[in-house]
Amino acid sequence: MTKSILGIIGGSGIYDLPGISDVREERVNTPWGEPSDALRVGRVGATQVVFLPRHGRGHRIPPSDINYRANIAALKMLGVTDLVSFSACGSYKEELSPGTFVLVDNFVDRTVRRVSTFFGPGCVAHVSFAHPVGPALQDLVWQAAQAECIPCSRGGTAVCMEGPQFSTLAESLTYKGQGYDIIHMTSMPEAKLAREAEITYACVAMVTDYDCWHEVHGAVDVASLLRVMDENRGKAQRLFARLARDFPAEHVPCPVGSDRALEGAILTHPTAREPELLAKLKTIAGRVLGG
Repeated sequence: MTKSILGIIGGSGIYDLPGISDVREERVNTPWGEPSDALRVGRVGATQVVFLPRHGRGHRIPPSDINYRANIAALKMLGVTDLVSFSACGSYKEELSPGTFVLVDNFVDRTVRRVSTFFGPGCVAHVSFAHPVGPALQDLVWQAAQAECIPCSRGGTAVCMEGPQFSTLAESLTYKGQGYDIIHMTSMPEAKLAREAEITYACVAMVTDYDCWHEVHGAVDVASLLRVMDENRGKAQRLFARLARDFPAEHVPCPVGSDRALEGAILTHPTAREPELLAKLKTIAGRVLGG
């Protein structure tokens, strides 16, 4: 079996995680450029962890300008097997109130500006993405949330919008009417790229607001978001500490095959593959490309 290395991506309000020992910072140069920030590598108990702030420390990078390919490639190059992504979100359900964590298990991609694959002309691949979240990894996150008594809803569909503006009222009412659970700006293409890199992915969406559909709470504003994000940060840190402390030493094979996603996915014949792209792909797809 493969040794577990737990990756954590911190979203809005989460730019560092305390409790990691033997910490070193790694600045990783990937074939797709530089990730959002230096990665913090260390351990919690016996669990090796790698932490990356998605927006960079100080929140320097807006959602559409994040180098998602570099972020996922850097985590892969440091050996991450399981990735838990934290993000702030708006809620479309009354019961998913601010302060609640939602363990998302599916996504609707409404982004338009972002590159969503490592592959391209010269090497074409199509991975299965029907079930974008690893159920076994989500189980571990759920158990950690329960152990820490964190208000948490298991399952749900997230709309990923382009941003950086918040929703129009028409958009908010449309997505609510379609039965979606939450909306945020960063799971896409992050989850797609994690699947191509054969990293098992889970998403913890931390509710900060009701988007703008709610007749009582009204439109979203940054000041109210910051207040709730501050409260959510403490819960996220507790969730991470418990998850890392109890994490299995060996990577649990993913029931939906996220850790084997590239098997049979590459369509381009070996003789037709573009050498320069192939060299880049070996950092994330070496298992199937041979080195």
